[in-house]
Amino acid sequence: MEQMDVLLTKEPAPQTVPACELPQKLYDVARNTGAHTSSGLATAGFRSAKYLADEWFQNCYARYHQAFADRDQSEQQRHESQQLAAETEALARRSQEDSTRKVGARLQDTHCWKSELQQEVRELAAETDLLLAQKQRLQRALDATAVPFSVATDNLQCRERRQHPDLVRDFVEMELLKEAELIRNIQELLKRTITQAVNQIRLNREHKETCERDWSDKVEAYNIDQMCALYHNQSTEVQFHPHSAKFEERWATSAPAPPREPRRDPRLQTPTPPWALTKQEQERRCQEVEPSCVQTLREITDQEHNIAMLKQAIKDKEAPLKVAQTRLYQRSHRPNVELCRDAAQFRLVNEVEELNTSLAALKEKLLEAEQSLRNLEDTRMHLEKDLAVKTNSLFIDRQKCMAHRARYPTILQLAGYQ
Repeated sequence: MEQMDVLLTKEPAPQTVPACELPQKLYDVARNTGAHTSSGLATAGFRSAKYLADEWFQNCYARYHQAFADRDQSEQQRHESQQLAAETEALARRSQEDSTRKVGARLQDTHCWKSELQQEVRELAAETDLLLAQKQRLQRALDATAVPFSVATDNLQCRERRQHPDLVRDFVEMELLKEAELIRNIQELLKRTITQAVNQIRLNREHKETCERDWSDKVEAYNIDQMCALYHNQSTEVQFHPHSAKFEERWATSAPAPPREPRRDPRLQTPTPPWALTKQEQERRCQEVEPSCVQTLREITDQEHNIAMLKQAIKDKEAPLKVAQTRLYQRSHRPNVELCRDAAQFRLVNEVEELNTSLAALKEKLLEAEQSLRNLEDTRMHLEKDLAVKTNSLFIDRQKCMAHRARYPTILQLAGYQ
């Protein structure tokens, strides 16, 4: 380029000027050099020398392909956004339905165990009542053995007062001793049995209290899960509980797909020579830029709708996330052993992770869409500016240059015949 500028500004070698050659002043204007050049105001703020025809073509093609590439990337981004929104919506719906089924299954299990515990409490209460009745019976039997034992003991003591030679260990004394020993054994057995009955009654009451406490916990857990099962996206009592998940939340961002390489315009394979730059070429460029502006405006409108759709998709994920986090928060109040990591808890934690992942992907896609919209706005501005420049050039060529050339003298006038 510098060599071309040097060639353009280099003074011609001195030679004999024919009589029909242009004056030196007009010659300098044509070469864009000299004190009377017309390029000073026309190219103010750009460069000192005029652009070459190849540069003009390259600029036109650059604008055209930049607009095409931005529209193509925006179209692909809109397609990916719509697909991502549909996938995340379906995933959120499936996850919530699966979590609701898991909570429902947990409700059935809790109800089953609650019924079993209730039956066990009734059986323990009945068994304890039977043991109490048996204990009372054993106590009465033990009390009843006091009279026979006293009689046998009294008989033995009375027979100890016999005198010699009648103080002998006869058959009656032997039987009395056996009777007293038997009564003592029976009393010991009754006492041990009563002690065992008392211990068993204590154990039954402790087990009954444990079962009742467990039953009460299951009733409370059942009520919590029943309330959680009734939550839905339109529930007004759900809210965000960011720390309700029991497991560490893993945020994932989907890597954006690489943009497609813009398709090459076949006209670039055969560049137009500089001398083909005519008014028709300028008009053709205008006809290319104007539809490109219209297409870019249409793509901007579509991208704005796409951004609104992404924002709505992000907002739509808030309700399922509130439901899942509220369910986790409510289930964190389950008492004692009911506060366990059951299948419903695992599924709810996974649902929160899936929703957070979907939200992260949607937010990243929203950032990409907003950046694409900014690129389209910049491209539209450049296209409109380029169109205005070309329109101005056509106006100069048509209304100024061609109008002046209409008064160009004819060949006869130039030959002096007229």
